[in-house]
Amino acid sequence: MSVKAKKHLGQHFLRDENIAKKIADTLSLEGYSNILEIGPGMGVLTKYLLEKDCTTYVIEIDTESVDYLKANYLNLAPRIIEKDFLKYDLTEVFKNEPLAIIGNFPYNISSQIVFKTLEIRNQIPEFSGMFQKEVAQRICQKEGSKTYGILSVLTQAFYHADYLFTVSPNVFNPPPKVDSGVLRLTRKDNFTLPCDEKLFFKVVKTAFQQRRKTLRNSLKSFNLSDILKANVIFDKRPEQLSVEAFIELTSLIENDN
Repeated sequence: MSVKAKKHLGQHFLRDENIAKKIADTLSLEGYSNILEIGPGMGVLTKYLLEKDCTTYVIEIDTESVDYLKANYLNLAPRIIEKDFLKYDLTEVFKNEPLAIIGNFPYNISSQIVFKTLEIRNQIPEFSGMFQKEVAQRICQKEGSKTYGILSVLTQAFYHADYLFTVSPNVFNPPPKVDSGVLRLTRKDNFTLPCDEKLFFKVVKTAFQQRRKTLRNSLKSFNLSDILKANVIFDKRPEQLSVEAFIELTSLIENDN
């Protein structure tokens, strides 16, 4: 029995055992005792996670994959969550316990998985996974690059982001049309955003929606005072600002009278 990859779920099943083990080994296993794998498919990564000194859970929306896992990983069956990760409240299973997230993520929802992780970051000290290569690179990119954007700034505000290695399309069934990239996010210790979080997210998203314009023009909707708009930071375009500069910018806007 095997599972047929479903295009509408963005499924590309990894079939290289060495790469699966390498991805499993990206987790430090420090600061948590639970691992949640998103989209395990036929369990190529799961089998290596089950060897770890942590309790592994999986969350899977594909009923065919769930049936396969129940038949082939009997000890995992009680810890299979048959839900959509993007809509699921993790506290139903994990209460407020910390956990690591890992997976070979469906490319069509990978960015949404990161945004959901940021929402529940207090519970997620570590996150590893495989993305489309350009998305993984964008998440880890620093300022000054054309690919640096919303995902880069918001993720790196709260996590240390490391691009680990590239994976060829030919180790998947069916092979995707692009390379894949594996990254690891490690939550910053005792970090609290020194400005309003909702405003920070809004400033970053608004700035990059018109990334070719200077901040003075792209942030017009904030109705800033003339005194604030005279600040040299507003001469810059969003990709020129580091994460720390975006935090500083948000604080300036927050305190603008």
